[in-house]
Amino acid sequence: MDVNLDNITAYCTRHSDSEDDLLKELARQTHLKTLMPRMFSGHLQGVFLSLISQLAKPDRILEIGTFTGYSALCLAKGLTENGKLITLDNNLQTSLIAKDFFSKSLYKNKIEFISGDAPKIIPTLAYTFDLVFIDADKKNYALYYDLVFDKLKSGGLIIADNVLWSGKVLDLATNKDKGTLNMQAFNEKVANDPRVEKVMLPLRDGITLIRKK
Repeated sequence: MDVNLDNITAYCTRHSDSEDDLLKELARQTHLKTLMPRMFSGHLQGVFLSLISQLAKPDRILEIGTFTGYSALCLAKGLTENGKLITLDNNLQTSLIAKDFFSKSLYKNKIEFISGDAPKIIPTLAYTFDLVFIDADKKNYALYYDLVFDKLKSGGLIIADNVLWSGKVLDLATNKDKGTLNMQAFNEKVANDPRVEKVMLPLRDGITLIRKK
């Protein structure tokens, strides 16, 4: 029997919660209107994010990297009644799609989109966050981690996406490009941080779930 990663992912997807209609349409529009649709979280990862958020019941979520809004809509499902999700991005084209779908969702009054450079915006945010999702430019992952850490409450969660970087982090002798080296440096930073508990999962392109002690 031929068992590969694609088959396993398909099996896992079939045995997980289905996408709601809005997420299905957003997935379709992302594939139709963007040059790199693989950047969006997708069904299986979306269910994971949704369940983590619903378990955490956050009052405040910070998302760094909006793309077309799929992950934000999944994370918003766990917000408390008066909760809020702030999502940051500087891509005007994809943010138009995101804002359109936010306006159609049940969470339209709970999601705030801020356009601009995240390293400049994060220090200005006067919130304590319960959950942070990092899914933006890989060169700044370590910086984002440092910028949000003191804004994250004790027991709060950081979720970092793309930590396996298409498997390139497994072979640094061959893959010496900046993206791979930056991601490897981030992974080592988190792995050696005594202030947190963490687990790296081989979900999609790799995701690390981090809990601040």
